[in-house]
Amino acid sequence: MGIIQTDKWLEEEFDRPTKICEKLLPAFNGQSAPKIYNQLTEFGMYKPSPLTKEIFTMMKETNVWDEVRGIFHDYKKAWGGPDIPIYLFPIGQKRSFFSRQEEKVKGGVSYPDKMFLFLSNKLTSKELEALFVHEYHHICRLKMQTKRFEDYTLLDSIIIEGLAEYAVLVHCGRNYLADWCKMYTDAELEKLWNIYLQDNLELKKSERKHDDFLYGLGRVPNLLGYAAGFKIV
Repeated sequence: MGIIQTDKWLEEEFDRPTKICEKLLPAFNGQSAPKIYNQLTEFGMYKPSPLTKEIFTMMKETNVWDEVRGIFHDYKKAWGGPDIPIYLFPIGQKRSFFSRQEEKVKGGVSYPDKMFLFLSNKLTSKELEALFVHEYHHICRLKMQTKRFEDYTLLDSIIIEGLAEYAVLVHCGRNYLADWCKMYTDAELEKLWNIYLQDNLELKKSERKHDDFLYGLGRVPNLLGYAAGFKIV
């Protein structure tokens, strides 16, 4: 498995990402290509534009596929981790009314059997490693668990996110921690925990409100579950 040469896919179908997602059908157990694409865009996958095309061009010029291959080799060996497919795509960018663009540097999402990394041309090598460490830590931990992925609770998810970012602290250093690690003070976290999280820790991953509390959707403060998880760990 390892690094999938999505650069070839992007060269052929950059302007038709749902066609690219047709190549992912075997990995998503019968989901449709549009549904896969919608799911991935929620975590950062690009939408075709001149800006994201420029990011792809820079990804090719720096040969980021080889760079991630080297990082994967090192951590797979160090952690005894699984050999899973890793897909690289440009990260989505949004233009704002108040500024020319809202720039995103990196994003990712991990499943028990695959990883997606969404990258920009502004990402340093150490930031890339930090993103990889966080996502691959998820996969290694999920492999060691006996609980089914769909049975995970909000508390499980909170702790998993905290553990993954603690791995970033250990292996990459404090300077490469995600912004959400310092988004709230200890006093704010304690207050928000009491208001939003403590009575909802048993929510299953399949329940809609699970993601509301983990990611901070609706009225829930932004990335509250992540921030609480890192503080706990």
